[in-house]
This record gives sequence, structure tokens and C-alpha cells, in this order.
Amino acid sequence: MEAEAEARLLLQEARESIEAARSYRRELEQRLRGLHQARKQIRESATLTRDVLEQHFNDLKGTLKKLLDERLMSLLQEVDAIEQESIKPLDECQKLIEHGVSTADDLLREGESAVHGDVGQQNEKLCSFTKKALHIQLDSLPEVPSLVDVPCLSAQLDDCLLTILKNQIFRHGTVASRPPVQLEEFIEKPGGILVRWCKVDDDFIPQDYRLQYRKSTASHFEDVYVGSETEFIVLHIDPNVDYQFRVCARGDGRQEWSPWSVPQIGRTTLVPHEWTTGLEGYSLSSRRNIALRNDSQSCGVLYSKAPTYFCGQTLTFRIETVGQPDRRDSLGVCVEQQNGYDSLQRDKAVCISTNGAVFVNGKEMTNQLPAVTSGSTVTFDMEVVQLGPSSNEGGNFKLRVTISSNNREVVFDWVLDQCCVSLYFGCSFSYPGWKVLVF
Repeated sequence: MEAEAEARLLLQEARESIEAARSYRRELEQRLRGLHQARKQIRESATLTRDVLEQHFNDLKGTLKKLLDERLMSLLQEVDAIEQESIKPLDECQKLIEHGVSTADDLLREGESAVHGDVGQQNEKLCSFTKKALHIQLDSLPEVPSLVDVPCLSAQLDDCLLTILKNQIFRHGTVASRPPVQLEEFIEKPGGILVRWCKVDDDFIPQDYRLQYRKSTASHFEDVYVGSETEFIVLHIDPNVDYQFRVCARGDGRQEWSPWSVPQIGRTTLVPHEWTTGLEGYSLSSRRNIALRNDSQSCGVLYSKAPTYFCGQTLTFRIETVGQPDRRDSLGVCVEQQNGYDSLQRDKAVCISTNGAVFVNGKEMTNQLPAVTSGSTVTFDMEVVQLGPSSNEGGNFKLRVTISSNNREVVFDWVLDQCCVSLYFGCSFSYPGWKVLVF
């Protein structure tokens, strides 16, 4: 018996050791895959960085050559213009002098002929020559500018340009082994994803962040947020579809953006919140997540298409535009749709009015929130508070509700006579102009 027990014990230990070895091997294989991904990221990012650097500096060389050629052409044209402008009066003076020389040659020939000519006609020729000489004004000479009075072109080239360019070029560009910001967390939202990121470089002082995303099947990223916050809710996300995100930052006082973070995949499994279509008093956006109170005289509560709000989530209403407020206006959640009411200020509902009053099962609370304005965000958070073993079987059921608006909040317990896994949301406005986005 002892031998059998010992054999069973050894067999059990062997099986446990085999399972431990399998688990150990799985863990090692997982780490090998992680190493492969790390090596792949290093090599692919190094190849991409080389391509970016070569393309950038080739573009710079081409641009610099073009700029230098344009400047050279401009300076040569300036030399041509000065040369032509300066030569023109000299050409005119030369023509005048050459004309004078020609006239003087003619006069010399005529004078020599008169002096050495026939004696019988000498007096007449001398008289004619003398008159012509007086008419020509042999003592009048054109003025020729001295060399100091005419341009002497030269090129003024500042040698310090090369020094400045050299210093700038040697400081141009850096290679970062890690980006200064990284994506930190993805939180599912109905029809959206809350993306959070953080700074990982202690020496980097960020001024702005830039978040981009794309469907995993798309080829190009697009901007979805630029600002100073470190989180953003990306809306219009299709459920159960992978999206790729990346973030970068701009340093304080800088114009250029930092390298991108390592792209990460995010997705939501939660269907987007939608308003019910067909209610005459409200116009809806194409995605049915924005409701506008129109000019129709019809009045009533606009409910959600389905009970898509679950305890533990955050339901958010954002006021896009405002109209005339009324004390019967309401934004909130309810157990069920009940037609025939003009407000959520009724039984089995909690809501906030546009004046900030809070109602629980139709009764106004003493605590009040600020009045909602254009751009205001109203959030509802709920968690289940169990009241005993009978709470899930139709007994008392308590929800702890937190309503927040304009940096203030009220917290209270909402007691129901039935278990509610999910809730409807709704809104009502007496006057047109109110537009509200739900997510």
C-alpha cells in the first residue's frame, strides 16, 4: 500500500512538474515573441528614420541650391543693370567726342588747303576757313568724367554666412531613441474610446499634444485632437473594430512636433448611444447622437433608442447650443420609457433641469447644480448598492448616483423597487434652440 501511495505521489508530482514545464515554456515563448516584436520595432523604426533623414536632407540640398541659384541670378542681373546704366552716358560722350574729332579733321584739311593753296583764291579760302573755325568754337571741349566719378563694380560677400550656415546645419535635426510621450490607457465608451497619454521624458516640457487615429485597415492617420490635455474621448468609433492611435507633443516655445509615440490598438465593444427617431419636436444628426429641439409645437420627452446605459459607466450630455430655459426642462435617466410626460421630472427617473435643479422620482432635491450653459457637460455615474439577498429578486434596489456639472456634483442614493441592469436616458426642452450631444 505504501508503495502504491508513493507511486501515486510521484506520478502526481511528475504531472505537476510537466504542467509547470509547459507553462514555463509558454511564458518563454511569449517572451521570445516579445523580443521579436522589440527587435522588429527597432529595425523598422531605424529604416524609416534613415529614409526620413535622407529625404529631408536631399530636399534641403535641392532647396538650398535653388535659393543660391536664384540669389546669384539676382545679383548678376543687378550687375548687368548697373553696367548698362553707367556705360550709357559714356557712350553718348564718346559719340560727341568722335563727332568733334571728325569735324576737327575736316577743318584741318580745309585750313591746310587754304594756307597752301592757289594764291589767287587764297584770300577767299582763308576768309571762309576763318568764319567756319569761329562757328565751330574750337575752345569748347566736352567734359570726360574722372575714374573716381564713374562706377567701379565689386561684390560684397559676407564670409560669416558660411559660419552661420555651418553652425545651423550642425545643430539641425536630432535622432531620438524614444519619443517624449507615450499612449497610456484606452477606456471603452459607448461609440467611443477615452484615450490617455503621459510624458515619459522628465526633461521634456510639453506645450501641446497631438493625437491621431485611423482604422487599422486605413493607410493614413488623421488628427483628432490638438491641445494641452492628456486625455480625449474619440467619438464616432464603430464597435468591435480595431483603431490605431499615436500621439506626439510640441515642446515649450518650439514650433516642430516631437517624434510619434509607438502606435497602439484600441477598440470598444460598447454600441453608441442613440436617440429615438420619429419624435416630432426633435431633429437628429446622421449618427443620432445629437438632438436639436426644433420649432415644432409638439412637446414631450425624447428617449434613447434602447436602454444602453449600464451602471459603472459614465453617461455624458454636452450642451452644444442653448435656447430659452424652462423649469420643466430635463436631462437624465429612467427605468423605462413612459409616453405622455413632458419631462423626466417623474417617478422612476433622475434628472437635472436646465436651471440646475436635481429631481429624484419627481421630487426636487435641496442640493442644486449650476445652470447649464452652452458648452456645459453633464455626467451621470451610477453604481449598485446591495441592500440584502432579496435585492436581485424584486426587493429594494439602490443605486448610488453622482451627477456632475460645471465642476460641481451631487451624490445621492436612488431606491427602486426592481433590479435595473440597464437604463434609458432622455431629455426634454420646452423651447427650441437646445442642442445636446450624448456619449
